[in-house]
Amino acid sequence: ADDDGSGTVAMLEIAEAFKLAVDAGKRPKRSVVFLHVTGEEKGLLGSRYYTDYSPVFPLEQTVANLNIDMIGRIDPKREGDRNYVYLIGSDKLSSDLHELSEEVNNKYTNITLDYKYNDENDPNRFYYRSDHYNFAKNNIPIIFYFNGTHDDYHRPGDTPDKINYDLMTNRARLVFHTAWAVANRDGRVIVDKMAK
Repeated sequence: ADDDGSGTVAMLEIAEAFKLAVDAGKRPKRSVVFLHVTGEEKGLLGSRYYTDYSPVFPLEQTVANLNIDMIGRIDPKREGDRNYVYLIGSDKLSSDLHELSEEVNNKYTNITLDYKYNDENDPNRFYYRSDHYNFAKNNIPIIFYFNGTHDDYHRPGDTPDKINYDLMTNRARLVFHTAWAVANRDGRVIVDKMAK
């Protein structure tokens, strides 16, 4: 349910919010692709196929990638406010995207943005382990939204009754508002760092 039903449901809700905006006459300035890929645990296969073989739009036209992978639970090892989300990669390629993300959060959702796993020396290496990485390796700025692991991670006990729907909703709102801001800016998100 969390990995990655939470991200799937959030993506569908965000897509619906964009469609409602379009129906109300508020079309975003840029095209938005809602991409649901598979094969992440087998080597990021779906996202690699998209970036390396069959992008809907050329990668040169892709402004950013916002990856939602597990946003419905709480990391039991994390201390502090339960209204948090781990952000990974927001500053790796673009200080512009990172600042935009912070501004959007302060304006709309007030989630504690935890950068614990954004450290280049983090032994989990989450930055390299989810679908955003195939975009990042092509110098496309990314943000990876993640609640962290828990005892049910990759286990049958990852069931819907354990989802924190209030947190998942607020985290999805953050992604929506960030996507909306990226899609409606006058200029592209500036890439001021290069992929390693």
